[in-house]
Amino acid sequence: MKALLCKSFGPPENLVVEETPDLTPGDDDAIVRVHAAGVNFPDVLIIQNKYQFKPELPFSPGGECAGVVESVGARVRNVKPGDKVIAFTGWGAFAQQVRADSRALIPMPPEMDFVTGASFVMTYATSYHALKDRAALKSGETLLVLGASGGVGLAAIQIGKALGARVIAAASTAEKLAVCKDHGADELINYNSEDLKARLKELTGGKGVDVVYDPVGGDYSEPALRSMAWRGRLLVIGFANGEIPKIPLNLPLLKGCSIVGVFWGDYAKREPMNNLMDLRTLLGWLKDGKLKPHIAGTYPLARGAEAIRQLMDRKVSGKLVITPQE
Repeated sequence: MKALLCKSFGPPENLVVEETPDLTPGDDDAIVRVHAAGVNFPDVLIIQNKYQFKPELPFSPGGECAGVVESVGARVRNVKPGDKVIAFTGWGAFAQQVRADSRALIPMPPEMDFVTGASFVMTYATSYHALKDRAALKSGETLLVLGASGGVGLAAIQIGKALGARVIAAASTAEKLAVCKDHGADELINYNSEDLKARLKELTGGKGVDVVYDPVGGDYSEPALRSMAWRGRLLVIGFANGEIPKIPLNLPLLKGCSIVGVFWGDYAKREPMNNLMDLRTLLGWLKDGKLKPHIAGTYPLARGAEAIRQLMDRKVSGKLVITPQE
């Protein structure tokens, strides 16, 4: 099989496509023929040895994919060859085959295509867990989404609207904000040309926002926190900016607000039944048209490094997907 390999830690340009041996399953594993693999921010980090998971070299990045089961291990009973599934592997999905724990596979709905399957669950499940479970977002509350045109940002906009919130989207260009508007945002802030704190004060009549969804970090977290309403919740999703902010802890004291961590991957492992119920809700909303994944582009395996570079340079609205069989 062919695989996009990280043989030395560094930028995406270090990645190479090579022939590697076909995979065989362990007793509890399934081998999945990968038809589509979503590109996510952890892929940017893992190839630079900056992520919490540190696979041994060489390895393929890619933690989210959709495909067809090719073979299964001796103890596997829940899936069989020929089943269409969504898999989460941490890494390894930017290849024509991936080995996955069969117990973590998600059956694909019959009407779902591979590209949607590879780009839906991680972003939407993260955002649903963040907004519904960690923030307890209520109808009528105001939600601020930072980095709103990215994959998780657009998911947060749509889920926020489905939960009845007023959604303010913040992004860095007019083009990105236009995408946010198309996906349901009520108000827009260009934080490259507008003062984030002043604009939020204006849009909320001085009350502040109830929930901040922050996958960006860097210079935007503190002004967002300073713009929080009483009993507000700031959701720590990630640090796409590359900088982990140092927050003055007097701010949550004065605001009576909370800083809440969101780690969907561990949530899915520790609370699998709750995660399954979340997925059922999300797939129902997808079928009903309440959620509309935005696929920014698909890339063959030979251009996989280019897709990761696009995400790394924050040039993407929505999700990029690698199609290893092309």
